[in-house]
Amino acid sequence: MTQETLDSISRDYLKLKQEMAKVIVGQDEIIDQLVIALLAKGHCLLIGVPGLAKTLLIQTLGQVTDLDSSRIQFTPDLMPGDITGTEILDIDPESGARSFKFVKGPVFSNLILADEINRTPPKTQSALLEAMQEKQVTSAGKRYSLPVPFFVMATQNPIEQEGTYPLPEAQLDRFMFSLLLGYPTEEQEREVIRRTTSGTVIKPNPVLSREKITEYQSVIPEMPVSDWLADRVVRLVNMTRTTSPWFPEKARPFIRWGAGPRASQSLILASKVRAALMGKKSPDWEDVQFVVKPILRHRIILTFSAEAEGLKPDELIDLILTELDRTAS
Repeated sequence: MTQETLDSISRDYLKLKQEMAKVIVGQDEIIDQLVIALLAKGHCLLIGVPGLAKTLLIQTLGQVTDLDSSRIQFTPDLMPGDITGTEILDIDPESGARSFKFVKGPVFSNLILADEINRTPPKTQSALLEAMQEKQVTSAGKRYSLPVPFFVMATQNPIEQEGTYPLPEAQLDRFMFSLLLGYPTEEQEREVIRRTTSGTVIKPNPVLSREKITEYQSVIPEMPVSDWLADRVVRLVNMTRTTSPWFPEKARPFIRWGAGPRASQSLILASKVRAALMGKKSPDWEDVQFVVKPILRHRIILTFSAEAEGLKPDELIDLILTELDRTAS
């Protein structure tokens, strides 16, 4: 990657943040992680209570990147065809000839908000998750490529779990990041009220084109990574696995399954993107630390003991990071 490209990435990133700040109050870290996932060709699972601007986040990201965005409200009666599209019978008005035509569903967009993905049955969830993985949809034996770039932000409500269909661990692994959206501070909430009750509509300007995004997505993976950093990432992910000799004994009562190789891949790729956004020529441990919890928290499966004690995956990640520093020193 040339210095010119690196400067362009960090410059466009700052412009994007400035434009999003016109609409989104706070949530700087969430915005950073959304941009990282987008440029790393990953997807995000966003967990937060209603009313925290999850829909506004994806709409604003679409506006500042000048990309098409769509919102899919997941409900118990939603069918796979409602997401991917369906075949309809088309009749030519002149000849009367009949043929089947594929009508594309809302998944054929650049930015997808999959709202409350755990409200719909597994068959419908799988339709979206397959599209996320394959970047295409198959209907009546024909394949239809999804637009580029393609980014999915799925949301879950952590409070109301009655009548939901939790995503299996194997499907959670399809998401690069699991992000926790918290409440705003009092100062931020005052600013939200000021902006949203004045009758003034603020529209951000597009600052990052589709062409630039696809260019950055292709050049960032070329960024070099030191052997030291790669080894440290592999050791970190290994330390989450109960079968590893590096697994901390302090964590044994609380972790049932650890992260797979996709976690290591995501850590390296996401740290490259974060380094590029910061204007660095290669990632360092600080970049890995910035993305480690969003990447690992949904890939570590807790035991009943951990749940009974109210332990969160983030606390166990902190424990593992502490043990990694101790054993590496």
